[in-house]
Amino acid sequence: MATTEASSPSLSQKLRGLSGEVVKFGLVGLSGVVVNFAVFWVCLNGLGLASLRSNIAATLIAIATNYLGYRYWLYRDRDAASRKREITLFLVYSGIGMLIETGVLGFSVYVLGLDSHYEQLGAKVAGLAVATVFRFFSYRTWVFKALPEPVAQEASGTGGTGGASGQELAAQAELMLAAEQIRYAKAE
Repeated sequence: MATTEASSPSLSQKLRGLSGEVVKFGLVGLSGVVVNFAVFWVCLNGLGLASLRSNIAATLIAIATNYLGYRYWLYRDRDAASRKREITLFLVYSGIGMLIETGVLGFSVYVLGLDSHYEQLGAKVAGLAVATVFRFFSYRTWVFKALPEPVAQEASGTGGTGGASGQELAAQAELMLAAEQIRYAKAE
């Protein structure tokens, strides 16, 4: 009796997939950084706002532009059935990232006394770097969850391919839909 195991991607395939995700995350993030720093600089120099207020305003605008890039480009193939949950979690983790970034900036200005505009810009870069690592793992783990992979059944006795039949896939899809309906009903 020959049986085959369900094929799972090798470590190198997983790392290649992750590296592509990191590159796309970086591109969306880079566009957010450009927006963030442009708004920060305008608020700080053009509007004369304090550094922490400038940082919060700039980060909020960048969060909005990043969500669009993540949802509609990077994670477009991820589960979008519960957008309310997704947006809520995105805002929570983005807010925590903003607190990390603003905390580093505030520490450098008010504790270390680095208060020139260029020193504040440097502190913003450091805070943004730490917050970006936090956001990457938070978004991919909790916000933009991957759709579950279909479960491959072992072929028994024939040495077949071990793939799931159409009926099994339909049953899995129905279970996923029922679970989403239950979650949606509880949320209301």
